[in-house]
Amino acid sequence: MIVAPTTHGARLDKALVQALPEFSRSYLQQLIEGGAVDVNGLAVVRPSARLKAGDSVGVCLRPTAQSQAFKAQAMDLRVVFEDAHLLVIDKPAGLVVHPAPGNWSGTLLNGLLAYHSDFAELPRAGIVHRLDKDTSGLMLVARTRQSMDTLVQMIAARSVQRQYLALVHRPWSGPKLREVQAAIGRDPRNRLRMAAVDPGRDSGKAARTSVEVLQECAQGCLVRCTLHTGRTHQIRVHMAHTGHPLVADGVYGGVPAAGLVRQALHAFRLALPHPASGAPLEFVSALPPDLANGLAQWGLRYNSV
Repeated sequence: MIVAPTTHGARLDKALVQALPEFSRSYLQQLIEGGAVDVNGLAVVRPSARLKAGDSVGVCLRPTAQSQAFKAQAMDLRVVFEDAHLLVIDKPAGLVVHPAPGNWSGTLLNGLLAYHSDFAELPRAGIVHRLDKDTSGLMLVARTRQSMDTLVQMIAARSVQRQYLALVHRPWSGPKLREVQAAIGRDPRNRLRMAAVDPGRDSGKAARTSVEVLQECAQGCLVRCTLHTGRTHQIRVHMAHTGHPLVADGVYGGVPAAGLVRQALHAFRLALPHPASGAPLEFVSALPPDLANGLAQWGLRYNSV
């Protein structure tokens, strides 16, 4: 492109944003810093470089790691239910759901793209909600755009029941059933994690979790958590907020115990109306071996709930 008189004196990155609105500013800045942009034939690596009217600017587009991440990768998926409208997956701990920095491949999304061509036609390969990498259990995946839109609306309307089992630190006190209502937002002291915040002072969204104690011992408790909202890290944050962080959840105050080295959280039950027929669906996932062994080490028992 040739810099117009109206762009004289503009920053290089801002001029490119105006000229190439289909690309993000951060992507264009990466191109500049990577030597993929030249001004008058010479590479310029400072996004803040100023342009002059009449300058000739060349841009060599390069694929980002993110754009190359959406590739099919065959993997063994634990499919609990499947029809023409949706899948229910039992995700193992350690599997990342969606490509992100540090995990551009080997994710559930990559596995879905290899599982069936349907998923290549859908945003996020039909994934309508997520589990953290180290959380195990049941997930919904849409197979059509109509089902995806319906499932997203159902989750927002709280028509999808999601229940989790968690092993937490410290003996319980107070009523066996507790409603935790605390807004969740970015931790003002550590932006890399979430926290229960005062919405009047910090930015946060309303969040509600029902927590029921199923078993307890001197070291901690087995609890059942029912989500009524779906905030990032909601159960992890709310359990830490109550003084009972998840075992091995180092981000929110837990430590390894009972042989567990990953956060002791399992999405064990999903219940919802079928997105097409409206027929009731219910799925239950057994405790994975590491959580079952953790319960045994603490002398706790789990009966299907």
